[in-house]
Amino acid sequence: MTMTVIFIYLALVLAVGTLSHKLFRGTGEDYFVASRSFGPFLLLMSLFGANMTAFAILGASGEAYHEGIGVFALMASSSGLIIPTVFYFVGTRIWSLGKRHGYLSQIQYFRQRWNSDGVGLLLFFVITALMIPYILVGLMGSGITLNQITNGELPVWLGGLVVAGVTLGYVTYGGMRSTVWVNTFQVLIFMTFGLAAFIVIFRKLGGVENGMMMVAEKHPELLIRGDKITPLQLLSYTCIPLSVGMFPHMFLHWLTAKRANTFRYTLVFYPLCIAIVWIPSVLLGVLGAVDFPNLKGPAANSILVNMITLYAPGVLAGFLAAGVLSAIMNSVDSQVLAISTMFTQDIVRHYGFHEKISEKQQVWSGRIFVIAIIVATYLLSLVVNRSIFKISVWTFTGFAAMFPVVVAALFWKRSTKYGAYASILSVVVLWLYFFLKGSETIGDAGLMPVAIILAVSTAAMIIGSLLTKPPAPATLEKFFATDGYIALNKRSTQREKVRV
Repeated sequence: MTMTVIFIYLALVLAVGTLSHKLFRGTGEDYFVASRSFGPFLLLMSLFGANMTAFAILGASGEAYHEGIGVFALMASSSGLIIPTVFYFVGTRIWSLGKRHGYLSQIQYFRQRWNSDGVGLLLFFVITALMIPYILVGLMGSGITLNQITNGELPVWLGGLVVAGVTLGYVTYGGMRSTVWVNTFQVLIFMTFGLAAFIVIFRKLGGVENGMMMVAEKHPELLIRGDKITPLQLLSYTCIPLSVGMFPHMFLHWLTAKRANTFRYTLVFYPLCIAIVWIPSVLLGVLGAVDFPNLKGPAANSILVNMITLYAPGVLAGFLAAGVLSAIMNSVDSQVLAISTMFTQDIVRHYGFHEKISEKQQVWSGRIFVIAIIVATYLLSLVVNRSIFKISVWTFTGFAAMFPVVVAALFWKRSTKYGAYASILSVVVLWLYFFLKGSETIGDAGLMPVAIILAVSTAAMIIGSLLTKPPAPATLEKFFATDGYIALNKRSTQREKVRV
């Protein structure tokens, strides 16, 4: 029965995704950014859904199983403040520039901002390399979820294949519009059933207080920060949410907004959405240490699914598993589409066709690359066996460390392509150094590599720019025109007032 519910759910997802194709306009802009037509609700659902991965659902509960409730402070609390701030200062400006200049990818913006094909190419390869493990996390999580919830009846490889196939179906068919429609449907599903799982499990345990007392008796160390998470580690973790400023799928979703005021509801409600997802995930992960003791390393990735199976078997387990799957699929589709957009616009269109490519060719190029990237990451998911949380943190580290690139591009007129080169290359070198060394923290104080790489990246951008010739006046006029961002916001506000 559980498997039946899950497959009905996946069929519904596919139906929602294909239904949206009826609105497809046949253009590259419509396939990649849905003709920049989404309002406040769809933008909130798409941005939140695209950023809620297996990391937030399975990774958070798995890490909480090992490290305790301090995991919430590591990521969720800082994310609730930092991510909306990035949306406001970076997202709205990217939307403004994208609308004015017709951008469909972040590489287009950076390439023109510094008038450098080299910067664009370097960023394409670095971003793609960092995105592969991020997509990998989603496919790993889906395979684990389906395997655990069906008590092993569905092998991990087959579970991942099913989810990859469904995602492939609606993304290739409908592009961004299908992705956002499905994201909205799935966000509502995983928030509803995530809360349902939390309520059902704790009710069977006699309430949250009683459940936490059980943890206190057997694993009291999980209910205090203690020595597991040092103050410096906690502080350096606040750098991680800066990664949203360079995520290609976030850039893509920002460009779908209809107007600047569309971002308003996202800024207000995003922190609430984070709390609704992270609090149940972390608490159920901590509680799992009582019922499923002695899980080692990556084995804890499945603790949330184990808890659902134990306390909510049968049909309810199927619904709750659907909620977990929805969170995972929400991010995979956006990530794959983002890489496909960069490949089409910044490699095929820019180099292969020298900007002379038909709308139909853009769409088919995007579809072909979606297929290629999903197949490649699915095959990788069959051989990788590492903690979902740790894979995600390394991915976030790379993107967060490149945050100075987008800040300099948007706010510092004096920044140059050589500063951008220096910043990006410093991230690549230091990321590889710490990753290959296996350094999750530096020294006994718990300082994370992201803090060091971010600081060096910032310094490299500043020094590299100051030592080289400033950008041409024409470039500055194009990107820092006084009537650009402000005028767009004024017109947007005036339209809102007319509607009211």
